[in-house]
Amino acid sequence: MNTTRSSKEFDREETSRLSPCAIPGGGSAGRERREPGHSFRSEIQRDRARIIHCSAFRRLDGKTQVFLNGTGDHYRTRLTHTIEVASISRTIARALRLNEDLAEAIALAHDLGHPPCGHTGEEELDLLLKAHGGFDHNAQSLRIVEILEEKYPGHHGLNLTWDVREGIQKHAGGYTHPSLGNHPSPSLEAQVADLADEIAYSSHDLDDGLDAGFLDTGTLDSVALWRRALDRARSEHSRIDPDRHKGFVIRCLVTLLVEDLVQRTSSNIEKSGISTFEGIRNHPSRLAAFHVEIRRELSALRKFLFKNLYHHPDVAGVNRQAAGMISDLFHHLLKNPSQLGRKASARVRRDGLERSIGDYISGMTDRYLALQHRELIR
Repeated sequence: MNTTRSSKEFDREETSRLSPCAIPGGGSAGRERREPGHSFRSEIQRDRARIIHCSAFRRLDGKTQVFLNGTGDHYRTRLTHTIEVASISRTIARALRLNEDLAEAIALAHDLGHPPCGHTGEEELDLLLKAHGGFDHNAQSLRIVEILEEKYPGHHGLNLTWDVREGIQKHAGGYTHPSLGNHPSPSLEAQVADLADEIAYSSHDLDDGLDAGFLDTGTLDSVALWRRALDRARSEHSRIDPDRHKGFVIRCLVTLLVEDLVQRTSSNIEKSGISTFEGIRNHPSRLAAFHVEIRRELSALRKFLFKNLYHHPDVAGVNRQAAGMISDLFHHLLKNPSQLGRKASARVRRDGLERSIGDYISGMTDRYLALQHRELIR
């Protein structure tokens, strides 16, 4: 007996479990290049697999999150951050009956374009490319999946569905599709992945900062969101020691942010009266959100981290020194374009030398950047 289902049957089965506001399993607008469907995977599931198996995804393991890669065994890398964002995205999407695969695929791809040396590296590349369009890691992530990855014969990129590509450009204003036109808001899955990113980096950067000794729980008593998480932890374990069990307090922090986001987003959707994913996209503002007080407290936590962690001399100084290698290598390759990598060299005629160098350097891991700097800069 033949039990193989058609791709359309599989997509219908997947979609039947979702909220009307969710993007269907097969996506909402297809791919730029049409492909035959798969017998037991939805189109979005295929996108997720393509992202996981691409070379840019593997390189995330060697890229800085906050602490320069290699400075500690327990600190997050860009890859472990991405996995945490994907996990949180799926949890929220499931609670809201959204397309979990889409939320996860967006989360897995959202940082593909991050250069080495964290945000300091991004700022350095943006400055170097200022006269040539600048550099933004979200735009670079999209460029990677649409152009730079070369896995398939006959075309560049991964040929992802429009829904995933829309989610990757999360900070853009308006979302334009060639046939569907412009939309003021992205899908709910894209909105969820965006906020899951904020939950993840706020909590795990705090965790890493405590591990490194740049932050301490006593100072955090001035942070309202930390106190809220500590109160929740003590409601379960009254004698908890936040220094010894900071991981449990941070788990409580993530839980309360996720629960608040789910509750407020559900309320926003209900109040809006919207019952289709088209309605979500045409809504003038995003419906995925935290309650006002939680948003205020989360913003205060971010300010605390900027002041006490990201701008700490022992963090910023090391990352700035590493980012200086980006500048050195960029200017060296401008003078010696023959030393560009093979793939980047092949794009010079089409994209220009500066952009091709930016592509080449932004794809490097921290380790490979240091290696190239040592070998090429005498």
